[in-house]
This record gives sequence, C-alpha cells and structure tokens, in this order.
Amino acid sequence: MAAYVIVEVEVTDPNLMATYRTMVGPTLDQFGGKFLVRGGQTSVLEGDWRPERVVVLEFESVERAKQWHDSEVYREPKRLRHEAGRTKMIVVEGV
Repeated sequence: MAAYVIVEVEVTDPNLMATYRTMVGPTLDQFGGKFLVRGGQTSVLEGDWRPERVVVLEFESVERAKQWHDSEVYREPKRLRHEAGRTKMIVVEGV
C-alpha cells in the first residue's frame, strides 16, 4: 500500500535549506520515493493552518518511507534540514 510523508517546514536558514534541497533528491531515488508536492503555493480552505512550506513524498509503503528516513544516506541531509528550519513530519498509509 502506498504511503505519503507529509512535511510542514518553517525555514530559518534559506541558504542551508537550499543545500538540503540539492541533497535530498538522490536519497529519495534510492528508496523509490518521489516528490508530489514541493513547496507550492498554499490556500487555506478551512481552519487556521498557515504553513510556510508543505512537502508531500510518495513511497511504495510505510516501511519503505521509514527505511529512507532512518537511512545512512539521509543522515546528513536530515541534519542539515534540522539546522535550516523547523519541521513537522508524518507518514500516512494511502488507500
């Protein structure tokens, strides 16, 4: 079953986040992940959620998404992301 990693990002260091963006793609490729949403324009439909940046990734399964997140190849990019901003991240099963 497909799985989706949904990330809300608040960028505090744009230069460092730009470096992260160049590094993350190849790590996704190794685990069959792909970007579905990568920081496009958002519009509030309901409630008061106003994220600065939203990213949605697709993987073949929750297990594969977790393998990517915990992998050695993603370790350094993840560290940069943590330094470059604040994130909230979940993985959810698709239908």
